[in-house]
Formats: sequence, structure tokens, C-alpha cells
Amino acid sequence: MTRPLLRTVLLVLLSLAATRAFSDPAPPSGEPYELVRTLQAVQDGIARGDTAAHGSHIALIRQIGEKFLAADPNVWSNPQNGQAVVIYLLSGGAPQIVRKLPRDKINVDKALFDGALAYVEGRQDEARELLKDVKPRTISSGMGGQVALVQGALFARSEASLAIERLDDARLLLPGTLVEEAALRREVLLVGQAEDFDKFEFLTLAYIRHYRNSVYAGDFWQRFSTGLTQSNLALDDRRFARVAALLEHVDRASRLKLYLVIARGALIRGKLTVVSLAAERALTLSADAAPDRERAHFYRGASRALTDEYDGGFAELRALDRSKLAERDVLLLNATLQLALDIRKSITGPAAVMTADKPPPTPARIDLASSNATLARAKSQLGELELLTRDHRP
Repeated sequence: MTRPLLRTVLLVLLSLAATRAFSDPAPPSGEPYELVRTLQAVQDGIARGDTAAHGSHIALIRQIGEKFLAADPNVWSNPQNGQAVVIYLLSGGAPQIVRKLPRDKINVDKALFDGALAYVEGRQDEARELLKDVKPRTISSGMGGQVALVQGALFARSEASLAIERLDDARLLLPGTLVEEAALRREVLLVGQAEDFDKFEFLTLAYIRHYRNSVYAGDFWQRFSTGLTQSNLALDDRRFARVAALLEHVDRASRLKLYLVIARGALIRGKLTVVSLAAERALTLSADAAPDRERAHFYRGASRALTDEYDGGFAELRALDRSKLAERDVLLLNATLQLALDIRKSITGPAAVMTADKPPPTPARIDLASSNATLARAKSQLGELELLTRDHRP
């Protein structure tokens, strides 16, 4: 056998051996902190989209718990191993395992230990009290990132600004890990609710850049959608192009639904330019004769009838197949038609006779700003409609 051929065979054999070693890892062994590092490495694979890691990490957590119980009690005097217990808990470890360990020998801060245990056992108020004063950047990054992530979850409802700050800490302390991935998922919703579009955009692009293949990507996009549509983030026409660019990363079906939700929310709030932009996007994504297409025509027709394309918009609204609209949209359609008629009345004068079937001729351009009284009435009607449909929002 020639030397080049021998070298090739050896390289192939080494590659096969390495592949087998990776696919069939040996049971974890070593100090507790080394075991936890193994767990973290597997979980970081989940953040990168490794479905095999996702399927095996529960078994790994169980194996590590068994090794914790079998460990020499003296190992827990090592601060690294004490911190490993907290990280194990916050990484999905079993609290019943931790409760069997020799607590008097575990060398770790009492508030951190008790707070982590309270959190995983569902005692949220106690966990908040124990962990509220912990500054993640003052402790080791491995434990600090985990604690910051938990603080973000604990304070999300009561102190959103603090939760956002802690999730920033989590991302900065443990970049490239499942902790950062989870922090991005949680933070994008909070930032959306705070209506900080620049940061919302930044977090979304960071997630796309690093974790778009994550096993938990679906959860991110659900939170993204909620943050975008249950706020005013998408209702500023000056940044609609930036919103549309973000939505290009969403699958087609979800993108269509998001544009429809944006259009409806914008209509209720009188943001007619955004209604038009979102409805046009929805029309390009919807199938002929589908209910979603009918909704898109409704929103586009409304934006036209209430601005400077009265005749075309009114005709589009009249041509709608109401049977394809949900009840909430039928109510909104009725209110929109009435609003359009009221606006025309104020422009054509009180002597004009108006009917839904025969709207009067339209001027070349309708200027909504020409009548303060009309705008006030339109705003009042939209407000009443908002109350009427509040319980039926997507």
C-alpha cells in the first residue's frame, strides 16, 4: 500500500472513530462542576438546533442527579461544586435530588441556594424576595447568567424595567448559550410591550443571526408576534418598512396573519396609512377566495374609503362576502361604513341625501383635516368600536 493511500485510510478510520464517540457519549463523570459543564454544553447544542441533544438532555439531567447523590460529601466544600448545585437546579435539575444533598456542606451563598430552590419549586414570591438584591455581574458568570435569567422571569410582571435589565445581564454574561437564547425569547416580548422599537428590532435580528435554528424558535416567534401586535410598534408608518423587513423572516402563513392583525389594529386606532400598507401586503400573501383574502380586502377598502379613494374603497367594502368575515369583523365593517357615510355627509353638506347603496359623487380628494368636527366624531366612533371589540381581539 502506498504511503498516500495509507494516510487516507488512517484519516477515514480516525474520522469514523470520532463520529462514533460523539454519537455515543460515555456517561458523565468527574467533579459536580464538570458534570454541570457537560449538561450546559448539551443544552447549548439545543439552542443551535441539535434535536438529538434535546432528546437526550433529560436523561443526562437524571444521570447527573444520581452522581450528585453518590458523591463524597466532602466534594461540596469546593465553591465550584456549590455553585454547580445552583446551576443544576436552574438548568432543569430535580429539586428532590438537591434536597437530599448534605446542605450543611454545600459551599454556596444561602440566598442563591434557597432562591433557586424556591424558584424551581414554584414558590415565586419567596424566590423574588430571596433573589431581588442579587447582582448577577458580581458573581461568577456561569451562575450569574442563570440567576439573571431567572430574575428576568420573576420580575417580568411586577417590574418590567428591572426584568429587561436582568435579561440584558443574562445575555452579556453567557453569550452563545441556551441562557442567551432564552433571554432573547423572554426579552423580546417585554421590550415590545415597552414599545422600544429599536431594541425590539435589535433583539429580533440577534436571535435570527444566532438562534434561528433553535429547538425553541417557535416560542420566540410567538412572543415576537405578541410583542409586535399588542402594542403600537407596528402602527407608525415611518417605520413600516423596518417592520416588514423583520416579518420577512417569518413563515408565509404567519406573516399573513400578522399583517392582518396589524391592519385591524391600525384601523381601530385610525392609523389609515398603516392599514393600507399592511392590507396590501396581506393581499399579496393570501389565496383567492380565502377568508383571509376577504379580510385583506376589507381593511384595504376601509383605508381607501376613509381617505382619498372614497368611491373605490366604498365599492370594495360593498363587494365583500360577509359570510367569510368573522362576527367581530362584520361589526367593524358596519361601523366603518357608517363612519365613511358620516365623513361624506360633512363634506357634501347637510342637504345631501345619503344612502349606503348610493353614495354621492366624490370630490377629487377628501381632506380629513378640513373638518375638526368630523375628525372628532370619527375618533369617538372608533373609540366606541374599540370597546365593543376589545374582548375579541386576536
